[in-house]
Amino acid sequence: MSPVILWFRRNLRLHDNLALHAAADVGRPVIPLYISDDLDAGGASRWWLHHSLRALDAALQEHGSGLVVRSGRPEELLPKLIEATGAEAVYFSRRSEPRARTQESALEKALDGECELYGFDDAVIRHPDSVMTQSGTPYKVFTPFWKAASARGEPDRPLAKPTGLETTTAGLEPGDIDALELLPTAPDWAGGLREAWTPGEDGAFERLDAACSIAGDYNRNRDRPDIDGTSRLSPHLHFGELSPRQVWHDIRAATSASGQQGADALLRQLYWRDFSAYLLYHFPRLPYEPLREEFGQFPWTDDPDGLEAWQKGRTGYPIVDAGMRQLWETGWMHNRVRMIVASFLVKDLLVPWQVGADWFLDTLVDADLANNSASWQWVAGCGTDAAPYFRIFNPVLQGKKFDPMGDYVRRWVPELQRLPAKLIQEPWRASRDEQKAANVIIGEDYPEPIVDHSDARDLALEAYRAIRKDDD
Repeated sequence: MSPVILWFRRNLRLHDNLALHAAADVGRPVIPLYISDDLDAGGASRWWLHHSLRALDAALQEHGSGLVVRSGRPEELLPKLIEATGAEAVYFSRRSEPRARTQESALEKALDGECELYGFDDAVIRHPDSVMTQSGTPYKVFTPFWKAASARGEPDRPLAKPTGLETTTAGLEPGDIDALELLPTAPDWAGGLREAWTPGEDGAFERLDAACSIAGDYNRNRDRPDIDGTSRLSPHLHFGELSPRQVWHDIRAATSASGQQGADALLRQLYWRDFSAYLLYHFPRLPYEPLREEFGQFPWTDDPDGLEAWQKGRTGYPIVDAGMRQLWETGWMHNRVRMIVASFLVKDLLVPWQVGADWFLDTLVDADLANNSASWQWVAGCGTDAAPYFRIFNPVLQGKKFDPMGDYVRRWVPELQRLPAKLIQEPWRASRDEQKAANVIIGEDYPEPIVDHSDARDLALEAYRAIRKDDD
């Protein structure tokens, strides 16, 4: 009996996988295939991908065979694999990134009707073409998009693992996940990632259970990096170890009536994720160019020393440094702190937002091109649904408000552990005696602020006024 190919992409799961279900339903052996290509970028996310593929391979072994892995261009490899196996069809999950969509078009052209090709949409709750304004144009602001998307009703219920799934290599060499060279070479910098995360579908469901337990308080705790109040589901969603509708239904089912406001706030984040993919789908230049054209003239600066201090968590602003060190150690950063550190880079240092976005893509385990690009444009004030440019986060006030006792800073900036809460967000204000008592000398053990925030804010607003004047 001729097999069919299931081409895994960002849907590395067996539960609620539309392409997998469709492939299994035809009653033929399924060749589970993963192709590593140049879309797999970023050191931290490549580490995650390696372990996620390992977990998927182990899960598939229970159904007959493990994962077939290859490296190269899908439009070149798949026709050869089809010819070698006699496969009658290819099933896959569509993606929203421009290069991935180009890849899908190239594959369709390469197959030229010689093999059936079936694409499925389950990476988001609503397909980007399904939510449009009354005039048929894309939404450019989140709230109207969210209202229109959520008005379509709750997502379909998730599907269980398909029964009767039979996987096969169809005589192909399985390949070696290690040979994809996704893991870091010496030095091994991934120790913190291993400690913080469990990639794979089983780890994703464990994280989802934990997210369900905090969902009722999400609206109250979501902005507090010193509290474990967020879902941390983003990397599992990014790699498709969970479907968004699985998350939606599990959280809704697990939340009591008293916690519905918190659950609503958490589920709204799934629609922000949808909106980011929506923007990338309709505005492919999102990762590279400001969507507000006047920002093409913005007078950004070249500040390699400032950039390095930001990357290493040595800016002298504790909440910024805590976030950047958390990112480097664990491949993740609390969302409120992401906004703070992004604002500091683009508005205090006037470094282009694309530079910060590239750093996040390399260091985040949830390095999603759509969400990362939309969020950086939002902070920079140049996106479709952007924060007003004059909204410039004060890192001291943000630290005092969202890390009031300094517990988050103490966790990630241990030099400041012994400073009292009233000083920990602005340690340069500590007297010499207070610094000695805390065993930290500012300027020696921990840096002085690399910029004065008040002066930097004035320069940023002056730069913004200049491009607004030119635009007028």
